[in-house]
Amino acid sequence: MAMVKNQSFLATLLLLSQLLSVASLSDMNNYMPSPAPASPVSEGEWVLLHTSIGISAMHMQVLKNNKLIIFDRTDFGPSNISLPSNQTCRTNDEFLNPDCTAHSVLYDIASNKFRPLTIHTDTWCSSGSLDANGTLVQTGGYRDGEHVIRTFTPCDDDTCDWVETTDRLWDRRWYASNQILPDGRIIVVGGRIAFSYEFYPKNSIVGDNKSNYLRFLVQTRDPSEENNLYPFLHLLPDGNLFIFANKRSILLDYNQNRILKEYPVMPGQDKRNYPSTGSSVMLPLRFNDVNITALPEAEILICGGAPLAAYNSSDKMNVYLEASRSCGRMKVSDPDPKWVMEQMPTPRVMPDLILLPTGDVIIVNGAMNGTAGWEDAVNPVFNPVLYIPNEDPTRRFVVMTPTTIPRMYHSTATLLPDGRIIVGGSNPHVKYNFTAFPYPTDLSLEAFYPHYMAEQYEFLRPSILSAEPTVSYGGMLSITFVLPSYGQDQEIFISLVAPSFATHSFGMNQRMLVLGVESMVHLSTFAFKINAYGPTNANVAPPGYYMIFVVHAGIPSNAVWVKVQ
Repeated sequence: MAMVKNQSFLATLLLLSQLLSVASLSDMNNYMPSPAPASPVSEGEWVLLHTSIGISAMHMQVLKNNKLIIFDRTDFGPSNISLPSNQTCRTNDEFLNPDCTAHSVLYDIASNKFRPLTIHTDTWCSSGSLDANGTLVQTGGYRDGEHVIRTFTPCDDDTCDWVETTDRLWDRRWYASNQILPDGRIIVVGGRIAFSYEFYPKNSIVGDNKSNYLRFLVQTRDPSEENNLYPFLHLLPDGNLFIFANKRSILLDYNQNRILKEYPVMPGQDKRNYPSTGSSVMLPLRFNDVNITALPEAEILICGGAPLAAYNSSDKMNVYLEASRSCGRMKVSDPDPKWVMEQMPTPRVMPDLILLPTGDVIIVNGAMNGTAGWEDAVNPVFNPVLYIPNEDPTRRFVVMTPTTIPRMYHSTATLLPDGRIIVGGSNPHVKYNFTAFPYPTDLSLEAFYPHYMAEQYEFLRPSILSAEPTVSYGGMLSITFVLPSYGQDQEIFISLVAPSFATHSFGMNQRMLVLGVESMVHLSTFAFKINAYGPTNANVAPPGYYMIFVVHAGIPSNAVWVKVQ
């Protein structure tokens, strides 16, 4: 949505100095996308799964039973999928009363089928996390949904649906972010005019039966544009919380409500959070095979965004500033951390950064000009970009095969257990508008098959035969798998990936661990057994369900689900 108009319009004072590359709405009829980088590498493949799932995918979460829950907001009128006749229509909607259409669906990954679900209150620009038992805890939204806590517990039949709890959020949570913590609680941080954080479930014993004021969220708010909504949260291996907003970041002891460290400001003029939306991941936590108790290094990657004045110039003047071209990396576990800046092949606002089981990062979705918000971006970026963290800096970015569908505001993407990236949504309009030019509302769902899924690599792909369903902290994990062709000079490792809650270009709770290997045994011609060390404690891997992959020569297996506890 376009943000509330701010009469101060302070950002226009900087506009003339930042009109480096713009596109005007008046030129739209003659508008052509900017050319892709020279000689893009054609890798990966796009497959359209559905031309319409009935809703635009604003929010996504993969569940432990290989289902994907997808939902939109509820306050714009009818969707394109009806509720079943045995479900009660919504009667509390001020735009459509009653509303007998669905605003959420449950997608089955294996069958490629979906069914409608019922959401009772508005989930617009809300947040979420899986709890330790694999239940989605979904928080906040707009109007009647801004204080609501909803849950969705996976089931193996068609009986499960959304449940609204009797618990309420202390503060309004609209554009907030969530993170599961080592003790299983979920922290909810920020939101529009919400300079605080709180916990779910509430526990008066540890003093979290209230919200906690966080001045950092006031300090990072640009008066005319905000640029600090949907803050980036990452739980570090020491158990404290890294929070990034706008251009600044802190280390928070959330139990004591105490800021332990303020990190260096990210260099440059670009802003990184909504509406100048970039994206963030914590790069894989890698355990030492010898010293397994040593804390792994923690490194944050943030890419994309937009300059100050980008939102006001697009929203008020139909002028679209060039988005940020930069990524910043910082080893936050270092005693004296510093940002290292890199340049993406193209500028990008509203990107999704997704950790792959190989440890690389895919950058998808977004636009080259403008910001997040209604009608506030142009020039979609069709090419995913593979970012290889351990490659030579001059070869870290690899441009992949383009999609044909613009994925603009309110699009999402996330990793599936089979290694694909599922992508959906895009609706930069107040309501569903299928005739808007040049970016109509999109209800499709497509999958990107990364390079490692190509048929030519099948002989290198492991297949997991068995894995222990639970992993204890400090314990051992055994996995049996088959491998058609094994070369002793090829690396084999185990990656543990937490499924993320994806919305507004940020995968909340996204996390990957590369486990230390104790031994590998050759059982037969094609069968192997690998023994790995489980996560040392809940700081490095909060309790819950994870996808576990075996990766051989850069080619991952399909995942199986394990519970870390």
